[in-house]
Amino acid sequence: MSDKPQVVLSGFADEAALQKTAEQQFAAFAALGLQYYTIRFIDAGQGVKNVMELTRDEITHIRHLEGQYDLSVSSLGSPIGKVKLKDIDDGTKNRYVPFETYLHNDVKKACELAHAFETKLIRGFSFYHPRGSDPREHLSQAADQLGQIAEECHRSDLTFGLEVEANLVGSNGELLRDIHRQVNHPALLLIFDAGNLSSQGYNPYQVYQQYEAMKAGIGWMHIKDYKHATPPAGPGHVDEEALKHFVPANQGDSAHEAILLDFRQMLVKLEQKLKRRGVPGVFLDLEPHVKGGGQFGGFSGPDGMGVALRGLCKLLDYIDIDYHLRDFEDIRAARGF
Repeated sequence: MSDKPQVVLSGFADEAALQKTAEQQFAAFAALGLQYYTIRFIDAGQGVKNVMELTRDEITHIRHLEGQYDLSVSSLGSPIGKVKLKDIDDGTKNRYVPFETYLHNDVKKACELAHAFETKLIRGFSFYHPRGSDPREHLSQAADQLGQIAEECHRSDLTFGLEVEANLVGSNGELLRDIHRQVNHPALLLIFDAGNLSSQGYNPYQVYQQYEAMKAGIGWMHIKDYKHATPPAGPGHVDEEALKHFVPANQGDSAHEAILLDFRQMLVKLEQKLKRRGVPGVFLDLEPHVKGGGQFGGFSGPDGMGVALRGLCKLLDYIDIDYHLRDFEDIRAARGF
């Protein structure tokens, strides 16, 4: 038994599948040695759907396949919070839903799906403020709505993770830190994603600063990296569909080595905190986008996901963080030997 601090490896399985079928996703992840996956887009026999759109029969089919491939869901990769904060035409295609309706319908359904897939974690976002406005002008409203979402999750014995991402109220670590402090709810944690910061134009030092700002609230991490073809001018509004320079961890401008080296010191206490909420450990969730990414997803292919996983494992080995991949003993145990 290793005495090193440990993480649990996971990934967005749809990134590994050419047609996003459940069988493709699960075969790729099992072959890579992963035992957890985040469910986002999946074809369970009736076409590719976001997890929020799955029928009861599709869920049953996916759960059956999970058993065959010995996979478990780490988090529900929901789009909760990727809607407009205000009903204002700002030139974007983002939809607006009155919050009470959104809370009663979408958030409640996400909680039901998390239970159906036996995960304690729901990934979400911090709402779109009107394009061109200062996100700080909207912090109070965003925090109020996110507090209600956190409470809804808490009542269902779930935890809501707020991902840092471009063009949202919580587009950087400092904004997410302030939201986290205002909400001040045990069911609200933050999801750090270095690639989502470097792709906005933050340089490696600035990415690390944003990590420092939000690290007290971090519950888990998404792992992606970004390499700018030319030095970025600085953070600003991002055309997410134009992003095309994602690379494996620590090959870009996201300071993964320094960040994970610092994060290493938090792992033992964070693992204890998460286990009290029913979470098996601290997830590092691969979302590499190495063949392209956009507003609602990305793609790596089975080969790209393999390259990204090996790159992450090499980095974890170097900074002395333990992790587990399937081995022969796991296979024997699954066969009842």
